Amino acid sequence: MQKWKVILLVAAILVQSFHCPVMAREARFLETAAPVLDLSAKSAVVMEQESKEILFAKDKDKELAPASVTKIMSLLLIFEDLKQGKIKLTDTVTVSEHAASMGGSQVFLETGEKQQVQTLIKCVVISSANDAVVALAEHVCGSEEAFVSRMNKKARELGMKHTTFQNACGLDAKGHVTSAYDIALMTRELAQRYPEVFKYTKIWMDTIIHKTKKGEKEFGLSNTNKLIRHYNGCTGMKTGSTGKAGFCLSATATRNKIHMIAVVMGCESSKARIKDARTLLDYGFSNCQRIHSETTRKEIGRIPVQKGQRSEVSCQEKVTADLIDIKTQKGKIVKKIKIDSVKAPVKKGQKIGEIQYSKGNIMIHKEKILAQETINKADFLTQIKKISTQYFLILSHFL
Repeated sequence: MQKWKVILLVAAILVQSFHCPVMAREARFLETAAPVLDLSAKSAVVMEQESKEILFAKDKDKELAPASVTKIMSLLLIFEDLKQGKIKLTDTVTVSEHAASMGGSQVFLETGEKQQVQTLIKCVVISSANDAVVALAEHVCGSEEAFVSRMNKKARELGMKHTTFQNACGLDAKGHVTSAYDIALMTRELAQRYPEVFKYTKIWMDTIIHKTKKGEKEFGLSNTNKLIRHYNGCTGMKTGSTGKAGFCLSATATRNKIHMIAVVMGCESSKARIKDARTLLDYGFSNCQRIHSETTRKEIGRIPVQKGQRSEVSCQEKVTADLIDIKTQKGKIVKKIKIDSVKAPVKKGQKIGEIQYSKGNIMIHKEKILAQETINKADFLTQIKKISTQYFLILSHFL
């Protein structure tokens, strides 16, 4: 009987030498329920930016005219080209007759007027200038039509299923539609990828200098988004209004490192859109909390290494995570520690596992577990020696 016990234990050692199972441990946090909101907007959405979670929606996929909220997509493409080095903030843009002819909200650019890209961005973001955004579109793509084609392509890439753009500025046009959810998607993309946009969206008032053949003259800019003055944490983003669209707004705000996006469409007045946006943002922030989670090396446990000069590798002392608990999601936050099958050689800083946070069936956050040391691969004789040592240690226990 003793002999069979020894054989089974030795077999277990041999299996462990060539296989490392995945380990998982769990920790749980609280959940709460969500109420219902009453809004005057035809369509509305509030989204938590990091997770893309929709906390509240009213006819979120309804296709409506977006007015100047359209310019969020235009800005997204402009900042994309800036990052890729295709254009520069200091580039000079010459205003075309077509751009200067734009009606609606404008800064009254004149045909042939020259302005820098950064000045025109300011005009678009602060004063919602149609002439400025068309001038930028032509500078980037050669024509507004080519730019609009890019806008629609980007919309498809972002999964904006209820969107078709007909122009770069948002003036009413047949078939120029989007939805509250789609607006939230493009707002998130702009905010996530190009946070430098907030340098412009937070400006309340500013001035530009018109430079024409007649000389130079100062022109005042005033932000159309009144929330930046009247809502704690508001960081932007874009208003819009036309006869067909009514009053629209995509608003961004940040509190306690939680970033919220509120979209309202088809409101009856500027006052109504501000009221609805405030209601959505308040609701969003009241249903999210940031959780700080720490996982210690002791909690992670021993991490075996196959075919290494050493049989184990250590990870960092502590893995920290800042994640957002969305109370409207069903279920509880579950933390799982997953260790990879680690095989030598192992480099310091190499990913050897991860800590996964999920709620229900949704993965909400991941943090890497990294090796804190280098483990070189053992040669064949060293591996045999290690197995033999373990064998004789167990054998001596039964003798």
